[in-house]
Amino acid sequence: MPRVKRSTNRRDKRRKVLKLAKGFFLTKSKLYRSAKEAVDRAGNFAYAGRKLKKRDFRRLWITRINAAARQHDISYSKFIAGLKLAGVDLDRKSLADIAVRDPQGFARLVESARAAGPTA
Repeated sequence: MPRVKRSTNRRDKRRKVLKLAKGFFLTKSKLYRSAKEAVDRAGNFAYAGRKLKKRDFRRLWITRINAAARQHDISYSKFIAGLKLAGVDLDRKSLADIAVRDPQGFARLVESARAAGPTA
C-alpha cells in the first residue's frame, strides 16, 4: 500500500459537507456528490436570504412609521424630511419601535418634524 502524505484532508472535507447536508432529503444527505451540490445551492439561498432580510425589515419599518405618521395627519415623506431638518438622527428601526411602543413620544417627534418641516 503506497504512503499517503496528504493526511486526512479528503475525508475531513467530505465529512464536513455531509455534516452540513444533515437532514436533507434522500441522497442529498448520504452521497457526497449530491450533498455537495445541495449544500452549495443552500449556501447561495442563505446568502441571498441575508440580503433580502435587510430589505424586508426596512420595508416593515417604513410601513409602521407611515401608519403612525398618518394617524397624526402627516405623510411619511414629510415626517422624515421634517426630522432631518430638525436634526433628529434616528434610524427607521428606532422610529418604528417608538411608533409601536411609545405613541406619546412619537407624537412629540411628529410635532418637532412639523415645526422644522418644509411646509413650516
